[in-house]
Amino acid sequence: MDPGRITKLGVLSVQNTISRHGGQDMRATVILLKLSLLQRLSHRLIPILSFASETWPAATASVDDGFPYFDVPKRRRRNSERKAYVTPMKVLIERAKAEREARKAQPCRVLDEPPANGLLVPELVEVAHRVYQARGSLLFGLSQLVQVIPVLRCRFCNEVHIGYVGHEIRTCTGSESFSRNATHVWTRGGVRDVFFFPKCFHLYDRVGKPRVGHDERFSIPRIPAIVELCIQAGLDLEKYPTKRRTKPVYCIEGRIVDFESVVKEDETEGQCSFGNDKPFVNSSTLLKQPIEKVQNLFENNLSHLDQLSDEERNKLRDLSNHTLNSWIEMSSGAKKIMEKYAVNTCGYCPEIQVGPKGHKLRMCKASKHQSRNGLHAWQEATLDDLVDPNYVWHVEDLNGPALNNNLKRYYGKAPAVVEICVHAGAPVPDQYRTMMRLDVVSPDRDEVDLVA
Repeated sequence: MDPGRITKLGVLSVQNTISRHGGQDMRATVILLKLSLLQRLSHRLIPILSFASETWPAATASVDDGFPYFDVPKRRRRNSERKAYVTPMKVLIERAKAEREARKAQPCRVLDEPPANGLLVPELVEVAHRVYQARGSLLFGLSQLVQVIPVLRCRFCNEVHIGYVGHEIRTCTGSESFSRNATHVWTRGGVRDVFFFPKCFHLYDRVGKPRVGHDERFSIPRIPAIVELCIQAGLDLEKYPTKRRTKPVYCIEGRIVDFESVVKEDETEGQCSFGNDKPFVNSSTLLKQPIEKVQNLFENNLSHLDQLSDEERNKLRDLSNHTLNSWIEMSSGAKKIMEKYAVNTCGYCPEIQVGPKGHKLRMCKASKHQSRNGLHAWQEATLDDLVDPNYVWHVEDLNGPALNNNLKRYYGKAPAVVEICVHAGAPVPDQYRTMMRLDVVSPDRDEVDLVA
């Protein structure tokens, strides 16, 4: 039956009830008002529901077509909860048993597959250079975009909002948040608030010495984890030398033995030679190349979108497209590298370490650290652990009213980089459409109680 016809029949039945009781039934009057409001909302909701019914069931089937479904990311309920495992624990136990049986069957063997044998993966060397270049382009583009697109951050927590007016969603976990009813206190933000690159220890030899001891915490430099991932995958930087092998290493009863370093210790020390990869590309020169049409974008020091001319809007659109493409290329390239090169993170805190094993520093201050003597609970990391995207609430209009706390389940989220680029003129990527909930119409403030 037609939903509009059902609504009309309900209104008529309520009207007959009111006329039968002489208008004394206040409950029927309230129902009549609610049904009338639903009748007005039916014209708004029916097209959306029909659109959602056609696209949402096909979202899971269209994963192979390049349009996957991503839900809004949710925070952990409590800080004491451990992060979800990327690989199920049952699979990890079976994998460890298989490795132990293989070690007993063959105590001394040569590791064949890179990068476990100390060699580089040839097809990932170029990907590492592209990821490093995309990171530099992303930082340059964001430094220009934040001058026009407003970025707000909470003074007491890590919450970030894109817009001229901060949202009213009560999710603050900072100091004295109970006295403020978990409302945020907004102030001006910058590039460092948009996303965060966590740092890790640089490993000179990721196979021979994969762990950093507690006494070495001041002698070994810490660099962004994504840069360390690119270095281990084939990127060469003068400030951070690393050891490159030409022959695979041996595994003797679970321990790595490198006979090449024993024979040619004096010749190979401090040198970076590629024995199984493509020629060297100096990535430091790639970052010095200016981006065309966007280098002199803000000569007049403008700080509002309405003050831009048509030419400056076109340049802003080109810059946002370039920045968004850099973000997507960096994320996809890093995810591809992480399929081969191990990255570990602590299950309770944001600490991360690129390499086959985590470090041994007793610096964890998260939940249950007393039982671990301050050591981290290492597990497999995800892309969000390597590059913290800092998800923000999606806003349709930067000049619109603040987001209401009672309607937060109708709002979508997106990485802060994507939100800035979209408001600057870049098209919405397909992988973030469902996460931003562009096909959901949120009700008004006075219609909160009428929505189920």
